[in-house]
Amino acid sequence: MIADTGLASWLRLAAVPGIGSQTQRLLLSAFGLPEEVFAASGSSLRSVIGADLAIALHAHDSTAEIEAALAWADEPGNHLLTLADPDYPRALLDTQDPPILLYAKGCIEHLNRPAIALVGSRNATRQGEENAEAFAEVLSKAGLGIVSGMALGIDAAAHRGGLKGPGSTIAVIGTGIDRIYPARNAPLARQIAERGVILSEFALGMPPLQHNFPRRNRIIAGLAKGCLVVEAAERSGSLITARLAAEAGREVFAIPGSIHSPVAKGCHKLIKQGAKLVESAQDILEELCLELPSNKKPSPADAPENDEGENTVLPLEVNGNEGKILAAMAFDPVSIDTLADRTGLTADILLAMLLPLELEGRVAQVPGGLYQQNVKGAAK
Repeated sequence: MIADTGLASWLRLAAVPGIGSQTQRLLLSAFGLPEEVFAASGSSLRSVIGADLAIALHAHDSTAEIEAALAWADEPGNHLLTLADPDYPRALLDTQDPPILLYAKGCIEHLNRPAIALVGSRNATRQGEENAEAFAEVLSKAGLGIVSGMALGIDAAAHRGGLKGPGSTIAVIGTGIDRIYPARNAPLARQIAERGVILSEFALGMPPLQHNFPRRNRIIAGLAKGCLVVEAAERSGSLITARLAAEAGREVFAIPGSIHSPVAKGCHKLIKQGAKLVESAQDILEELCLELPSNKKPSPADAPENDEGENTVLPLEVNGNEGKILAAMAFDPVSIDTLADRTGLTADILLAMLLPLELEGRVAQVPGGLYQQNVKGAAK
């Protein structure tokens, strides 16, 4: 890491209001390191960024912010990475808008290893979360870091799966790195800081402002060799990440879902636009010319094969009305009214029987008050 005097200048440049990352890089291109930017004459600065920004560059007092950041960086496991730092993620240098400064907490060696972004809906179905965690686990065991945004739903499931393999996980957040958002992900954040890495371009104390998250998404996309969307509504931030990944020359993958599911519509839209439809993690590994370690042991969740060598699905152990409900449900989301029509059972009886099926993990409630069967082992 560069000396504190130089690091302070990077922090000072990053802290100037009204000067974003593109203008920061323009100044660095014109003058060199940040110390040289601040040593430049007023006329030289005005010729590059105009009079107003040239005045702002010297008028803003960021002493307290710089001292807080340097004190934070002195704590074990904390890092400040600049564009001039050898530990800065090389993949971001190939993107159009790399931040000049990153706050990192955890094992920064993960930042320069092959990775894949795995994103999706905050309002995910249980099946979607299970798929995300299973795919992330397999991909992590193949050596890919799992990059996501530490939101609820698919993001959190992706991080949990990534932590189960040597690829581990990178959480790119839309707040200051000293803030955990959402708060219920605090235990997960501690695990990531211990075995993966948390990353932010925002200054300490930055709250979860709405416009921070699209900026965060460009880093998620830029860090990875590809982007997998597990579940997404038709208007979703995950689609922004996928678009940014495509613009950066990364592969885009999507898991299809039911035509009736609102959280499948975004994935179907991506597939129509050219994203690669995937049904297993192996599909992704093959596309990226990677493979699982040869010593991977078969998982109990792996599906058995029939005489023709094709995967078969084991039936759930059900009987009586439970079996009738699951048969009527099939694998598309259905409403209580539809189940009543198909089974001949009343809504009260159905609700009473669906609750234990939910608790056992056989059925999940999805957006819109619909119910859907869970299927295990989708990532293998």
